[in-house]
Amino acid sequence: MADKDEKKKGGGKAWIGALALCTLVAIGTGGGLGMYLMSSVEKAVDQKTREAQEHEKAAKVLNYSGDLTLRSVGSVVTNLAEPADSWIRLESSVVFKTGSLPTPDITVAEIKADMIAYLRTLSTAQIEGASGLQHLREDLNERVSLRTKGAIRELIVEVLVVQ
Repeated sequence: MADKDEKKKGGGKAWIGALALCTLVAIGTGGGLGMYLMSSVEKAVDQKTREAQEHEKAAKVLNYSGDLTLRSVGSVVTNLAEPADSWIRLESSVVFKTGSLPTPDITVAEIKADMIAYLRTLSTAQIEGASGLQHLREDLNERVSLRTKGAIRELIVEVLVVQ
């Protein structure tokens, strides 16, 4: 009978040792996996933050090159003359010499109003295809140049959606 009690005690010690070893392995694996996931999430958050900061900088006034400045005009949404149920959305930017416009914000607002007035006179047939887009770009550049007496060098069409 004493032999059986010794086997139970020895078997119990082995069982407790195996359980302790499994617990330590589980703690180590869980800790390692947690550290790995935490570092990968931190990297993803840092990357998203950097991308958001770069996008924010691009949306603001940027130095185009040397003494030139690029300023976003923003989004213009209006209906077209023909067909009556068609709409156009145009996002653009202007390039001008730094300091050539005394009040760039007011000038950009005037340009936006001019663009709306001009776009309302167009039909979808006038802006179809590559040549239509080129003509639209040239007409808008001419109107902007006349509005600012040549201070703005170029109007850049970024997005054009006709619906």
